[in-house]
Amino acid sequence: MSEKPLSGQRILMFVGDIYEDLELWYPKLRLQEAGAEVVVAGPKAGEKYAGKHGYPCVSDAALDDMQASDFDGLVVPGGFMPDKLRRDEHVKQLVRDFDAAGKLVAAVCHGGWIPISAGVYQGVKVTGSPGIKDDLVNAGAIWEDAPLVVDRHFVCSRRPDDLPDFCEGIIEVLTAKVPS
Repeated sequence: MSEKPLSGQRILMFVGDIYEDLELWYPKLRLQEAGAEVVVAGPKAGEKYAGKHGYPCVSDAALDDMQASDFDGLVVPGGFMPDKLRRDEHVKQLVRDFDAAGKLVAAVCHGGWIPISAGVYQGVKVTGSPGIKDDLVNAGAIWEDAPLVVDRHFVCSRRPDDLPDFCEGIIEVLTAKVPS
C-alpha cells in the first residue's frame, strides 16, 4: 500500500466555465492520490462546466455553500474562469478566510486573479502566468519567474508545465514540510 500523506485532509477547488483543464484535473487527481478529499465547487452544485480544451467537470458543491473552516486548503486553477469568479464576493471572502487562518492558498497560471481580487497578495512572493505579472505586482505581490514559489501558506506556479512542482509544493505545505 502506498503512502497517503494527505489522509484526513479536505481541499476545496474552484471550477467555472473555461477553466484550464490540466490545472484542475492534474492537482485534483494528484491530491486524491495522496489521500485528500477534494471538493470541486462552482457557481451551482452538480453543474457541468466546460474546460478551455473541452474537458468537462461537474461541480460537487455550490460556492455559496462553502466555508473555509471546513477545509485544510484551497486550490485555484487558471484559465478564463478566475476572471469571472473573482467578481463573486463570497469567493473573495473564502480566499480571505483561508489566508486569515493560515491555510493553503494555491493558485496556478491565471488563478492568481482570485487572490489578487481578494486582496491577500500584498507583500507575498508569487508567480503566475506572465500575462498577469503586472496585475500581481500592482496588487503588491513580489513577482518571481519560477516554476514554483512558496511563501508561508501560499503556493504558486506559472503554467501547466509547472504542475508537478505545483503539486509537490501543495503537498509540502499541507504536510508542514515547507521548502526553503
